[in-house]
Amino acid sequence: MDVVIYHNPDCGTSRNVLAILKASGYTPTVIEYLKTGWTKPQLLGLFAAAGLTPRTALRETKSPAAELGLLDERVSNEIILDAMIQHPILVNRPIVCTPKGVRLCRPSQVVLDLIDRLPPGPFYKEDGELLVDQEGRRVV
Repeated sequence: MDVVIYHNPDCGTSRNVLAILKASGYTPTVIEYLKTGWTKPQLLGLFAAAGLTPRTALRETKSPAAELGLLDERVSNEIILDAMIQHPILVNRPIVCTPKGVRLCRPSQVVLDLIDRLPPGPFYKEDGELLVDQEGRRVV
């Protein structure tokens, strides 16, 4: 199964999702979008597949969204999209693509809906939250 993660290694949620994928036996293609940037067709395709809009995919905290005036409800999706191209950090993460679909995986356990097998248990997130118990059952 092909798995792609649009990843920011500085983001705990993104690191958790990548760890879940690897522990589950997947070798995902990791795209560090802060290095590669985004294209408009790429973002539009990801957002359409995930059921997102530029506004719903906008990272509002720990980003320049407020300084750029993007939090005002009157700002169009087109302006937000253009800003995301200029400032890749504005796209919330991680976005994961599998044959089961495309999702913004926040919180990190959302990725479990996109894969066919769970990591062996027990499996904990970085913060110590249990995701998969000793018997291999999903907890959250």
